[in-house]
Amino acid sequence: MNLLMIRHGQSYVNLTDWEGGNTDEGLTPKGTKQAAALAKWLPQKLPKIDMMYCSSMQRARETAAPLAKAYKITPQYDDRLREVGNNKLDHTAWPSDNLPEYSDFWGSERPFSSITPDYEGGESLMHFRIRVGNFIEELIDKHRAETIVVVCHGGVIEVTFDHINNTGPWRRCEVWTHNTGITRIELVEHPTRETWRLHYHSRIEHLRSL
Repeated sequence: MNLLMIRHGQSYVNLTDWEGGNTDEGLTPKGTKQAAALAKWLPQKLPKIDMMYCSSMQRARETAAPLAKAYKITPQYDDRLREVGNNKLDHTAWPSDNLPEYSDFWGSERPFSSITPDYEGGESLMHFRIRVGNFIEELIDKHRAETIVVVCHGGVIEVTFDHINNTGPWRRCEVWTHNTGITRIELVEHPTRETWRLHYHSRIEHLRSL
């Protein structure tokens, strides 16, 4: 399986002066340009994909839309690809018009504590890793010999690295991804070596013209 994971374009919640809290916002004008540049560039480098999955959050959906149009493919939206803290313990999504606020600690600092403690039933970092890990393992079962694009969030990409690297609960290295950064990971079918191969992370050549 050839897996490309793409972080969404710049959203209003990414702005340093954003004061609206954790809300399901779409892309900024800059984010819209980033998504358009991605949709123009990637099909030139990767002419064919077999399936596209996308987080159900607005910023990811708006990033995926021009890319899906370029590939003439319909994305499959999956709540498991939502950003950390936006799902419940059972991995279902909180309502988009009533998202919980994050705690005052980073998830990896207290990986077994709720990231959104003011809402009963909020997930911890470990719950987040489980839902993303379940998604990755399902991809293997369904698309083992295919090329898959996943439009999601920086946190989803980060815990995917935790999953494939078999990282313990307390992570010691933060994995940072640029807006519309592309990460390519390959499932290697070989019985005596590593299962996964990282080809590149957070590739952003498509943003050079912006």
